[in-house]
Amino acid sequence: MKDWPLWEVFIRSRNGLDHKHVGSLHAADWEMAIENARDVYTRRNEGVSIWVVESKYIHASDPEEQDSMFESARDKVYRHPTFYDIPDEVGHM
Repeated sequence: MKDWPLWEVFIRSRNGLDHKHVGSLHAADWEMAIENARDVYTRRNEGVSIWVVESKYIHASDPEEQDSMFESARDKVYRHPTFYDIPDEVGHM
């Protein structure tokens, strides 16, 4: 087991449309990872879909570089719904 890779587990709940990260586990391959994820993370039948991703394939941005990483998005006000005027006839969106 010491040589088994680490897998990240994502579950889609019955009420959800997206998969959410629920934890990690060690497994020999993806099939074992899915079976173990089912046993560990869906004990109450709350899931409808399981994704497993070997941790070594997940890459993340550096939190210390968040200002430069996300700075350009803050300058694009048109991406925010407050930029647009909604006619009264449209009602609540």
